[in-house]
Amino acid sequence: MAEFKKHEPGTFCYAEMATSDPAASGKFYTELFGWNRNDQDMGEYGIYTQFQIDGKVVAAQYKLNAEQEAQNVPPNWGQYVTVTDVDAATNRATELGGQVVVGPQDVMDYGRMSVMSDPTGAVFIIWEPKSNIGVELRDEPGTMCWNELMTPDTGKAGTFYGGLFGWETETMDMGDMGEYTMFNRSGGQAAAGMMAIKPEMGPIPANWLIYFAVDDVDGAHDKAVSLGGRAMVPPTDIHHSGRFAVIADPVGAFFGIFKSTKDE
Repeated sequence: MAEFKKHEPGTFCYAEMATSDPAASGKFYTELFGWNRNDQDMGEYGIYTQFQIDGKVVAAQYKLNAEQEAQNVPPNWGQYVTVTDVDAATNRATELGGQVVVGPQDVMDYGRMSVMSDPTGAVFIIWEPKSNIGVELRDEPGTMCWNELMTPDTGKAGTFYGGLFGWETETMDMGDMGEYTMFNRSGGQAAAGMMAIKPEMGPIPANWLIYFAVDDVDGAHDKAVSLGGRAMVPPTDIHHSGRFAVIADPVGAFFGIFKSTKDE
């Protein structure tokens, strides 16, 4: 089991669902992935839920607040990247053309964060951990396993994230799927992926898509649909990599499911 006590700087460390309907989204994900839930009363901020497998944190959710709803923020999976210094990373991101959405700010004794948007409009969160490192399990069935940027300008995005996190880019020809860019940390460890938003895809805004590992993509896809999700990309093979699907949950947040075939 891939258990974590810390996450290295420049790696995705946490997955947090901002939902318009905590009951509906909580029911969907606990039934789909077998998560347990730990609900915490945060007073004026409402209920904050951490989802767990075997007592280990794998994701979280909270209800969109009134200000977010007034700004028409849709339900979404917020994705956090670990940094050593949030304030310095926030300043660096703005120097590189990003914008501050929220922060920097402390989250009690858990850590310090900023919500940012990159120069192409994709939103992500940077996290300086204190008592909360983020997820304690990942890369196992039912846990976060991949993060993928969809953007209209891969060149601009690649320069931004390279300057911010030190990620290097490696572009591969995926045939009918077009080019796919890997973001790699120093040493060659994969950090994330990136694809271009093509005109034929329609008016899709730049976004980070989260993937959860599953044992059976087709089975998980069908179960998600039976639970009220909507199929966005059907189960599809990725040459020499694995099989994936993309789903919209019952409140409208998008996520992917993935099974690697590299070790088969």
